[in-house]
Amino acid sequence: MKTHKFVAAAAASALALTLAACGSGSGEGGGGGDEPYIAIVSKGFQHQFWQAVKQGADEAAAEQGARVTFVGPATEQEVEEQLNMLTNDLAKNPDAVGFAALDSKAAAPLLDQAQAQDIPVVAFDSGVDSDIPVTTVATDNKAAAAEAAKNMAEELGGEGTVAMVVHDQTSSSGTDRRDGFREWMEANAPGITVLDPQYGGGDQLTSANITKSIISSNPDLDGIYASNEGSAIGVINGVRESGADGLTVVGFDSGQAQIDAINDGTMTGAVTQDPIDMGRQLVEAATKAINGEELPETIDTNFYWYDKDNIDSPEIQAAIYE
Repeated sequence: MKTHKFVAAAAASALALTLAACGSGSGEGGGGGDEPYIAIVSKGFQHQFWQAVKQGADEAAAEQGARVTFVGPATEQEVEEQLNMLTNDLAKNPDAVGFAALDSKAAAPLLDQAQAQDIPVVAFDSGVDSDIPVTTVATDNKAAAAEAAKNMAEELGGEGTVAMVVHDQTSSSGTDRRDGFREWMEANAPGITVLDPQYGGGDQLTSANITKSIISSNPDLDGIYASNEGSAIGVINGVRESGADGLTVVGFDSGQAQIDAINDGTMTGAVTQDPIDMGRQLVEAATKAINGEELPETIDTNFYWYDKDNIDSPEIQAAIYE
């Protein structure tokens, strides 16, 4: 398997924040050139995950002879800003749109507009409450969360109390990663009590503060599950800042801070998606939609559990994004 590595140096991070506001790619208009134009609106740009999705989209666009722009709000809590970005991109009359909804219901009027403009929409990362997207390119988030729960239960020996720090309750990825974890525990680990989820918006500072509050309020706590990159980094920081020892922390995604935490023992392990593959499949699906080809209802991208034991394996190295 070819290994993809996503390098996020300080200069690239600064550039990404600039692009989050103004988008990326060449040109401002929509159709009219020989190459198809695909406008991509992500949930954010501050996490390495989204930058890796962009990398995969750029790679596929170069191979497909397409042009892409990629935008996202500064944080994953800015639903209105994301909708403004989608509105702006629809005004450019692209040949297709890729959309990762922060709120699976709020975008419905804009999806209706895309349909009226005859612009195919490819949902990615999270689905939307609509039949308009021609397909959804996403990880099976319930199955991935169940994998995190299984590994948490094994680490705890099937007994204990576990907290959840979830990135949101408005996107399907947030609800699926919450429910997939909780439902697996209820069905398979009756000796583990799962506390009510706390929502940090995927923000590192908010998630760290939530983590410290959970730890101080639950002296019998044995573990914490974090549902995305920002949540996981926040949990890692909160555990360190609280001085808590012996907690089992499992997470989602695989940015550098999580990799470091696994290597130093703060985090037991995590489920990594394959964001580069997600970006590639998004553009490939959009290109097929532009050409009038039939697409399946969903396109399932990969996920893997990784920890100290397998982090250096070729399979995992191909999916993590340092």
